[in-house]
Amino acid sequence: MSRAAERLRLLINHLDRQPAFITAAPTFTQTYTYSPPKKLRYTLGTDLLTPEQRLFYEENGFILIKNLVSDEDINKFRKEFERICRQEVNIPGLVVMRDVAIAKSEFVPDQKAVSKLQDFQEDPELFRYCTLPEILKYVECFTGPNIMAMHTMLINKPPDAGNKTSRHPMHQDLHYFPFRPADRIVCSWTAMEKVNRQNGCLVVLPGTHKGTLQEHDYPEWEGGVNKMYHGVQTYHPQHPRVHLEMEKGDTVFFHPLLIHGSGMNQTQGFRKAISCHYASGDCYYIDVKGTTQENIEKEVKEIAARKYALGDEITFKDTWAVRGRLVQGDRNSM
Repeated sequence: MSRAAERLRLLINHLDRQPAFITAAPTFTQTYTYSPPKKLRYTLGTDLLTPEQRLFYEENGFILIKNLVSDEDINKFRKEFERICRQEVNIPGLVVMRDVAIAKSEFVPDQKAVSKLQDFQEDPELFRYCTLPEILKYVECFTGPNIMAMHTMLINKPPDAGNKTSRHPMHQDLHYFPFRPADRIVCSWTAMEKVNRQNGCLVVLPGTHKGTLQEHDYPEWEGGVNKMYHGVQTYHPQHPRVHLEMEKGDTVFFHPLLIHGSGMNQTQGFRKAISCHYASGDCYYIDVKGTTQENIEKEVKEIAARKYALGDEITFKDTWAVRGRLVQGDRNSM
């Protein structure tokens, strides 16, 4: 390890301890007042992340771990996805979504008609992704030891039909979540095949996790926008951004306030990824009335009411509480 890395490690070990009281003694040289540095905010000291990795996440709001999930596991997730697309299994609570351009065409009961599976917590094989030890050991670096799997997705980004509908607007995931604190929430997003700019890789705006939750709504795109694909209203396309090109099994972990999205799939293949949003079991629900999240609360409640034939008695909190699953430690507040 380089001398610089060793100094960073010593610094972080110091930050993770309770600050000591220091008394200055009289001396014939100049006396300096010591102020201990602030504790790192976005990561926790589990001895897994290196000092360089922790500082990178603190500054940028994401970190990419290469080759984290095995080919064997990813191939099993792909086979289960194909079974669901062939309608060989019926998973309670699962939401099967199609791109708005595909939805206007004749329905074909195979994977080419499906752009996303959402809320697969009742599917034992797909949900196994959320419990992989190699994933959870990194999640703990952000949430702490009590871990809830809150939101699950398998994305099957289709080839763009020509209307740019395969894009995902730049957004912050916290817009969808009525729980806090944001710093104890993290997403794991794993590439199920090679992901690059041609097939619509993730695009992130580094450092935006340090800001606040922005106002979101549907962007005014000519080709249409997929359901629930809200975007930051104040997003400026000239903001410096990073394209996260990844290989199969690579996994990116990112903060829920990080502004991110994805471009068009300009290939003839489908770009697959699997993801889970985790929250600390010590997080708590909030009331979003009077906030910028009121619009997504209204939309989610309307969808849930139609799906389960419920009235106004269902709450935004309810729609999340039934999806959450404890995967490690204790479920205290969630």
